[in-house]
Amino acid sequence: MLFNSLEFLLFFPAVCLCYYVIPHRIRYLFLLVCSYFFYMCWNPQYALLMLTSTAITYASGLLLEKAKQSKEEKRRRRRMHWCVALSFISNLAILFFFKYFDFAADTVVRLCALAQIEVQRPAFDVVLPVGISFYTFQALGYTVDVYRGEIYAEKNFLKYALFVSFFPQLVAGPIERSKNLLIQINEKHRFEFARVRDGLLLMLYGYFQKVVLAEYLAIAVDNVYNTCAERTGYQLLIATVLFAFQIYCDFGSYSNIAIGAAKVMGFTLMENFNTPYFSMSVAEFWRRWHISLSTWFRDYLYIPLGGNRKGKVRKWFNLMVVFLVSGLWHGASWHYVFWGGLNGAYQVLGEWMRPVNKKLKQWFCVDETSFSHRLLRILLTFSLVSVSWIFFRAGSVSEGIEILKRILGFSGTYWFTWGDNLTVMGLTEQTKDVLIVCLGILSAADICKYRNIHLIAWITKQGIWFRWLIYFAAIFGILIFGVYGPGYDASQFIYFQF
Repeated sequence: MLFNSLEFLLFFPAVCLCYYVIPHRIRYLFLLVCSYFFYMCWNPQYALLMLTSTAITYASGLLLEKAKQSKEEKRRRRRMHWCVALSFISNLAILFFFKYFDFAADTVVRLCALAQIEVQRPAFDVVLPVGISFYTFQALGYTVDVYRGEIYAEKNFLKYALFVSFFPQLVAGPIERSKNLLIQINEKHRFEFARVRDGLLLMLYGYFQKVVLAEYLAIAVDNVYNTCAERTGYQLLIATVLFAFQIYCDFGSYSNIAIGAAKVMGFTLMENFNTPYFSMSVAEFWRRWHISLSTWFRDYLYIPLGGNRKGKVRKWFNLMVVFLVSGLWHGASWHYVFWGGLNGAYQVLGEWMRPVNKKLKQWFCVDETSFSHRLLRILLTFSLVSVSWIFFRAGSVSEGIEILKRILGFSGTYWFTWGDNLTVMGLTEQTKDVLIVCLGILSAADICKYRNIHLIAWITKQGIWFRWLIYFAAIFGILIFGVYGPGYDASQFIYFQF
């Protein structure tokens, strides 16, 4: 069931209505049933996988609590380590089989072929379960939190099952922490008009990002990247810039709809995006982009590896490990690993060049607080991130390198205007104009957020006629210019494949 489908637009209001009507003591049971129904709309049998992951991590939490009661320090630590290890091994084994088996088998076959060894590749016809990476990481985070003593193990299996399967953020995040979401399941949520209104407005903005912006951008990007051999370097450059905004709108829209939907029901989910394209370094970009995953890797991989506590070289090694794993998490293909490694290399190079940059700024008397310097850093960061997006979007590393070479060489004609290229890339005159206006709206909204101007709070403080003018303008704008309806196959959110 997609957020941008008619089924969800009927499902969600019905869930909210029943949720606030039924007694508090059984609300978690109701939400659990709704969450599993929501997930089973894709593939009912894969709900068993989520249930298996839930049972393993639930049991590991209880065993960890029991192990902590041991009086002998050595035995206690050994038992706790075994509980965490078994939880991780079993869950990652399931994730590996369904997501990475084909990738690993193909890699082994290719390596054997290079060594002139003939290997018969085993064939498995399995479909990647939607959201498996997200709920697996969320469940594993719970295991580590219990191990560290940051939260007590949940005794009620059904409440814990709801934590793993909570439908707004189930298939594409945010990847929630147990000390945030699990605690809220026990809280009593009353209907509050202001909170419900704010949640619906955030959902409305998410629908604008997905149904209008992301879908229009997808038309242009797909037309170019699917026929990149026939395109000029300038068109590939424009498509790459547009893809940077497409993936931001597509994934950001899911996060906004998920956070807004949870807010309507009284739950607070963590922020997942914070104006990432206003970052002044790649490191800052990753503190603002997919925050729930970035902080997950920080808390559960980077810090356990040693973080920055063991010298510069070890810190750089840890960064590269984290970003290579992050690339592999995004997809079972080498171009995702290359994308992750490139982002890691950016940060290592930035750390290594920091003393040189500091000296250059002193020599040239650079004012780091000036608008021009900040703008230059933002544009440079956006350019570096956009280069990495080429390998994220391309079908292979070699294809990404070829696209990058053609962009840098500006092969073919590059004298087309922006508008001419958008038309050539598959957009009509109407959709081209709508896209440009909507990109302006997106930029204005992000500028306000970057300057700590909360638009929803500002709108709700205005007069009633002005508020409702904005509400109706947004709703009718989405209905008139959005991509949906008969003959349209509602596209999945990009991060569903991860």
